Amino acid sequence: MPEGDNKPLTKIKDLTPNSKQVNILAKVVTVGEPKEVMGKYGESKRVAEAVIGDESGLVTMSLWNDQIGKIAKDQIIFVDNGYVSLVRGHMRLNVGRYGNMTPSQEAVASVNNSVDMSAQEFVSERRSYGGGGGGGGYDRGGDRDRPRRF
Repeated sequence: MPEGDNKPLTKIKDLTPNSKQVNILAKVVTVGEPKEVMGKYGESKRVAEAVIGDESGLVTMSLWNDQIGKIAKDQIIFVDNGYVSLVRGHMRLNVGRYGNMTPSQEAVASVNNSVDMSAQEFVSERRSYGGGGGGGGYDRGGDRDRPRRF
């Protein structure tokens, strides 16, 4: 039974910076060379970037440590339970510890090279921690002609 039969597939053009638990069937367009990066806790990690595509568009996928070398150019892959993160404002598809990336026998009819979802830059929202909310977003009544003070 093909991998995608019982799971809804997400088209690459439908990915957003908040996409989680996505299942994607795509063709590997390119695979970059691995490089060493420092992890959050000072440990050294290896990462490589691959560009994958379907008939709706392209996205860059991050391959971490043991994922490197598991896919090759022109291969069809099925990403099960992937998620999107922002790297310097650009979308990256990831296969985390709860996801899988496997070769697929299914066909990808064509790859749309004109829509690159990772080319668009997003402003990552700064998360604020603690503290209360500040002065409201609407006028709670009173004299509506009076200028509001902040």
